[in-house]
Amino acid sequence: MKAGVMIMTIVKKHIFGAALVLLILCVAIASPLRAAQSTIAEAEGYACMGDDKSRKQTENEAYASTKRKAAENASTYIKSETQVKDMELEKDLINAYANATVKVIQVLEKGWFKDPSLGECYKLKMKAEVIPDDKSMAKLSKEESLGDDPSAPLKIRLWTDKKEYGQSEKIKIFIKGNKPFYARILYRDSRGTLLQLLPNPYRSDNYFQGAVIYEIPSGSDQFELEVNPPFGEENIIVYASSSPLGELGLKDQGPVYKVTTRAKDVGQKTRGIKILQKSDVKEKTASEFYEDTLAVKTMKK
Repeated sequence: MKAGVMIMTIVKKHIFGAALVLLILCVAIASPLRAAQSTIAEAEGYACMGDDKSRKQTENEAYASTKRKAAENASTYIKSETQVKDMELEKDLINAYANATVKVIQVLEKGWFKDPSLGECYKLKMKAEVIPDDKSMAKLSKEESLGDDPSAPLKIRLWTDKKEYGQSEKIKIFIKGNKPFYARILYRDSRGTLLQLLPNPYRSDNYFQGAVIYEIPSGSDQFELEVNPPFGEENIIVYASSSPLGELGLKDQGPVYKVTTRAKDVGQKTRGIKILQKSDVKEKTASEFYEDTLAVKTMKK
């Protein structure tokens, strides 16, 4: 039987007599699927034609130059924002960003201009994701002392209250970061439907303090997560950043939102973060980013 999210509304009265709409989702056994740390950086670069390059070659050189600049900005940011005390771990962190992969998220500006001394030049500004080397980051992730250390790169723990859930049992999701962060939590069913659990129509605040365990649903949330058939495997996804996350297309679905942005674009749109500038810093060109996914299964007991 194929898995799927069963959305049901039920009426529940509180002490003032108003109705609360609750959401029931099919969820269960949670296990880690994928977790990744990275840095979102902005950078500007340019290249000039001279006598030996075509316009296309000049544009390609400008892209390569700007991507290198993005990697440099990310590395500089990480060095300034993280202060790992262990020398070997600090070396691993530096190596991770020295061998990083750079993916362009968005080209913010681009165009040709004429320089009096250099001639025809191509300039662009981009937002890019700088993904540190996996092997170096794997060493850091195994270091327990960095788990709750606010001086380490942003890391989010995502888990559920039990390993297994049977029919009609309710699930609780928990998140915890090692430093303050903004987060978005999504639920993806086997049909590819995406629901945004947080923020939602009743809980718009998605800023969390570090070293604090947060429970979902809780507080002003107007939904519950209850195991119902059909049973199978689905996903809980968290995106987090030290700056506000990029916007998605959303539609009210009772107490949560249905994501209308195409599934393949959700990650990139979310990574279009709004890099905030600290009051005591003249310019901020990067922000930390973290993504984690749990595979969830339902079962009949």
